[in-house]
Amino acid sequence: MINVALFGFGRIGQMHAENLIKNKEIKLLYVYEKVNQLSNKAQRLYGCKIEKNYNKIFNDKDVDIIFISSPTNTHIKLIEEGMKRKKTIFCEKPLDLNINKIVKTLRKVNKIKPKIQLGFNRRYDPGHFSLKKDLDNNKIGKLEKIIITSRDPAPPAISYLKTSGGIFRDMMIHDFDLCRLYLGNDEISEVHAFTSSFMPFYKRIKDHELAVVTMKSKNGVICVITNSRHCSFGYDQRVELFGKNGMLISGNKKENSTEYFNSNQTNSQKPFLNFFIERYNDAYNLQLKELIALHKNKTKSRSTFKDGYNALKLANAAYKSLKLKKTIKV
Repeated sequence: MINVALFGFGRIGQMHAENLIKNKEIKLLYVYEKVNQLSNKAQRLYGCKIEKNYNKIFNDKDVDIIFISSPTNTHIKLIEEGMKRKKTIFCEKPLDLNINKIVKTLRKVNKIKPKIQLGFNRRYDPGHFSLKKDLDNNKIGKLEKIIITSRDPAPPAISYLKTSGGIFRDMMIHDFDLCRLYLGNDEISEVHAFTSSFMPFYKRIKDHELAVVTMKSKNGVICVITNSRHCSFGYDQRVELFGKNGMLISGNKKENSTEYFNSNQTNSQKPFLNFFIERYNDAYNLQLKELIALHKNKTKSRSTFKDGYNALKLANAAYKSLKLKKTIKV
């Protein structure tokens, strides 16, 4: 049995906890959560140990995996503690909002070479990843353009938005990472960003409601990413790869493919799955399966610490482009 210590029992932590306890190879040994209401809920639901002194968890030799879903500003500290104790580490994105902190830790990662998996769950989505496999198998020939659409059904709470790091570091960072996945060794060389907000509170908290980023790779591939904090028709998640010999699409997921026809409407279909927990349920479970294999030395991670660094670098370039109102060389 693989013993896991979960750090953070907020919305994403609770989702991870459900997946952890359903896996027969894992025991949820600890939950680290400072909010009493949340830690009590974890203890009541799972009967795990609740510990508010994280050093006790790291010093426990029975703990195999450190699973980090706590606030972003805690990630680097917990990763470094995990590396010191030679634990296998999972960390939600982003690694941090300060890229200089990440660079310092990256040097240690390159030296120690710990087992780390980063929470870019979309790399594990069967549809999105099948595009990568088909692309590598030359199904559409030379890649020319990537189009990624990502629209949330509704914005998160204002309290979350105030500390999230903004739309590029919090939301679009997934799409920056997907672009890098499809491009492979072809690195992004130019970034240009646009944003717009129609609700006044976004301007008050210095965030954005809508965002579009266009990028160009060294080999000339054009990447277009469209994000929105709201979408009237549900959670809109699409990826299009256009190549010399064709196009590949990974589209939205519905409960089923039933269509309804009557005298008032035709081709009415089921709505999209509600939000990221439902839409990417398969991805989260495949991600966890890989984490177990990583711990057992059976595989390498599809999503690494360096991927987290590179995605944040693109997010920062987008903010610089927005500020200077010009294309930024990466």
